[in-house]
Amino acid sequence: RADAALGETDSVAGALVQRLTGLGSGAGDSLHRLVMDLHKALNQLSRDHAEAVVAGAHVFGLGDSDRGDVEAFMAGVEATRPLKFGHPGLGTTAARAGDRLTIQNDIGETDAHVVVIAVEADAVTITYSDVHRVRAKFFTGLLPQFEWSGLERHDAAGLGPDPEFHLVTGHAPARTAKERHRLLTAIGSVLVFQIDWNKARKVLRTWIPKKDAVAVLDWAARNRIGHRGFLVLGGAALVASAVQHAAGDRIGFGERLDSALGREAAIDFLKSVLSISTGALMAGESVRLVRDRIEAALVSHLERAEATLLAVVMRQAGLARDIGATITAALADLSAGIEPDRAALSERARRIEEKADRIVLDLRERIARLTTDPAIEPLGLSLEQAVDELEQAAFILSLLPSGIEPPLLATRSDLAAAAVAGAEAAASAAAAAAGVPAGHRIDSEDALAAAGRLVDVEHEGDRLERATVSSVLGTAVDLRSALAVLELARALERATDRFAGFGHLLRRRVLADLAA
Repeated sequence: RADAALGETDSVAGALVQRLTGLGSGAGDSLHRLVMDLHKALNQLSRDHAEAVVAGAHVFGLGDSDRGDVEAFMAGVEATRPLKFGHPGLGTTAARAGDRLTIQNDIGETDAHVVVIAVEADAVTITYSDVHRVRAKFFTGLLPQFEWSGLERHDAAGLGPDPEFHLVTGHAPARTAKERHRLLTAIGSVLVFQIDWNKARKVLRTWIPKKDAVAVLDWAARNRIGHRGFLVLGGAALVASAVQHAAGDRIGFGERLDSALGREAAIDFLKSVLSISTGALMAGESVRLVRDRIEAALVSHLERAEATLLAVVMRQAGLARDIGATITAALADLSAGIEPDRAALSERARRIEEKADRIVLDLRERIARLTTDPAIEPLGLSLEQAVDELEQAAFILSLLPSGIEPPLLATRSDLAAAAVAGAEAAASAAAAAAGVPAGHRIDSEDALAAAGRLVDVEHEGDRLERATVSSVLGTAVDLRSALAVLELARALERATDRFAGFGHLLRRRVLADLAA
C-alpha cells in the first residue's frame, strides 16, 4: 500500500515515486498503469456505446458539418489500411465537444502511441505521442503541410526501452471544408506507416546505416508501399536468405549490404525488397515466389555494382585519351614550326598519370567490396599501364631537340593519333560491356566490335613504329635526335599494345558473360 510506505514524514523515496508513476512490468498497479487502463477502457466504452458508425469510425454528437470531416479522415485511413496486413490498430472514434470536433486513432494499439486531431472551423491541430523520438520525427516529416512544435519529452517509465515518451503538436490553417478534408485525409493515410515502424528500422539497420534505414522507410511510406509486408514475410530472414542463396560467395556472413554493394545500390535493393514483399502479399502470391524475385533483384544489383567498376575503367580510358590528345596537338605544333610549352606538357601528363594511379587503388578497394570477378582488376591495370606509357611519351616529347625535320615528326603524329583512337575504343568497349550482364545483346556486339578495333590499333602502331625506325635509319640525323624520336615512337607503340591487351581481356569477359 502506498500510504503505508509513505510513513510519518513529508519525504518520498525516489524508488516509491518510480513505482507509483511507472507503468511497470509486473502484476502490480501504478498511477500511470491506472491512467492507461482507464484510457483503454474509455476507448472501448466509446466504441460499445457509439451513437453511430461513420465510414468505420465510432462517433458521438456530430454536428451538421462533422460527418464530412470524419469521412475525409477515414478515406485516408482506408486507403492505406490494407498495408498493415492484419496487425491490430487504426481504430477511430470521433466526438463533437463545444466548438471543435475531436478525432482519435489508436494507431497500433500500443501504449503512448496515439494521435488526436482537433478540427475547428478554420484550422486542424494534431497532437501525437510516441515512445520513439525518431519515429515521431518521421511522422512529422510525412505531413509537411503542418507547422510542428514540441517533440517534448515526458517521463513514463515502462512504456518502452527508455522511461519517456515524446509529444508533438502540428497546426495547419483550413479556411474551407475542402482544405480541412484534404488535411484530414492526409493524416489518416500516413498512420499505417507508424505501425511496427521501429521494428522495421531495427531490421533494416542491420544491413545499412541508421540514417539510410529511415530514408528507406520514408520512401516506402511516400510511395504507399510500407514495411509491414516485409516484416510479415520474414524481415531480416528474407534478406539473409537471398544473400545466402544468390550471393553467398560474394557477400560474407554478417557483412552489411552497403559494404558489399555500395551505399546507393544497397538502399535501392532494400527498396526493391519492400516493394516486392508488399506487392506479393497484396496479390496473394507465394513466399517462394517472393524469395525468387528478391534473389533476382540482388543478382541484378550485384551486376550493376560490377557495371560501376567498368565505369571506373572508362575514366582511365578518358585519362589516356587526354594525354594522347595533348601529345598529338604538341606534335602538330612542332611540325608547323610552333614551339609548344614543353614543361607544361610534361607536368600535365605527370598529374594525369598520378590520377590514374589513384583510380587503380580505388578500383582495387571497390573490387574487394563489390565483386569476385577476376577479370576487372586486370582491365584497370592494362589501362593504367597505357597511361604510364603515354606519360613517358609526353616526357620524352618535352626533351625533343629543336630543329627536327617535320617529316620525322609526321609519323609520330600518326602514332599519337593511333593511341588516341585506342583510348576511345577502350572507353566504348568498357561502356558496352557494362550492359552485357543485363542481357543486352546489342551491348555485347558493340563491346566485341570495340575490342576488335583495339587489335587494329595495335597493328597500326606496329606499322608506324617500323616506319619511324626506317625514317631514322635512312636519314642523316644526329644521335640525340634519333634516340629521342625512336624512344617517343616506342612509348606510343607500347601504349597501343596495352590497349590491345585490354581488348583481349575485355573480349574474354564479354564471352564469359554471354556463356553464363
